[in-house]
Amino acid sequence: MNSIVRPALLISRSLAQNLLHLYDYPHPQKPGVLIPGYDKPHALRTAKMCAAVALAFRHSLSLVRQYQIACLLHDLGRYGLDPPLFGRIWSWARRQGIPTRPAEWRAVHPDTPYGKETEAFLARYRASLEASGIPMDQWACEQVEMRLGFARRLRRRLREVRPILRQLGVSWAPWMQHIMLYYYYPEVLQNAPAWVRQFGEILVGCEQLEAYSNRRRGRDYYARPYECFAEAFTYLKRLYETGILGHAVLTTIQFLAAQGVFDRILAAARGEKCLSPSDQQFLRTLLPSVDSPCLLSATTSP
Repeated sequence: MNSIVRPALLISRSLAQNLLHLYDYPHPQKPGVLIPGYDKPHALRTAKMCAAVALAFRHSLSLVRQYQIACLLHDLGRYGLDPPLFGRIWSWARRQGIPTRPAEWRAVHPDTPYGKETEAFLARYRASLEASGIPMDQWACEQVEMRLGFARRLRRRLREVRPILRQLGVSWAPWMQHIMLYYYYPEVLQNAPAWVRQFGEILVGCEQLEAYSNRRRGRDYYARPYECFAEAFTYLKRLYETGILGHAVLTTIQFLAAQGVFDRILAAARGEKCLSPSDQQFLRTLLPSVDSPCLLSATTSP
């Protein structure tokens, strides 16, 4: 039980705020207007959850601090996100059964050149989107790129902010970018060290658990009328079945959720002070039938 750490910031609050400011971006069509980064609290809550899980696996505090920085910036490829427009485009795509992630797109359209998923989507569906009442100008195309071209946008933004990261004293390493890309591009960690792969899995699991509990995202992205933990953990199990999450990471997230470690964070994601008794009861049922792997062994890391 000593291995359980409550979600917390492991870096200074001022550094966290400066990092979150990197999500803000000048509007390309409105000179002098700054687009505030979308849902920064999501990034902050996710980073706290990820650190708690990583520490449960007994990674060193210094490494987990660095990891938390990457988790804080995991959505950086979505700088400039326009929630109403983004939501209209991707709600339309889901209704049509169109793949919304690069790997899913390539599975359906294997002839698409790697990294050109955005261009392929627009070539196929621009006319249909415009016919549905969504003008597909350059700004709308950027919203498509935020999902199907996430790697390209993330790399571009990281190049832009690298001088700021140096000024903030952040030591940036290639693995930090790789774990940020893992959800959309699982192939980037195919040959990675076990501890990097584990960090990628933890980020995916925590980010998705927070997103499934996030009332604002549910409203803006998916027109979702409610949040349901059963659906969230069903999705995490699906990620396990497809190989995105490993058994150790999935059961550790379940274990910590069952212990109430994430209660406050998940309540905040819903805009509430505390979870309902029924939600708490559901989370308590997630306790694995065997000891969680995080309490039995550590993963080798530098």
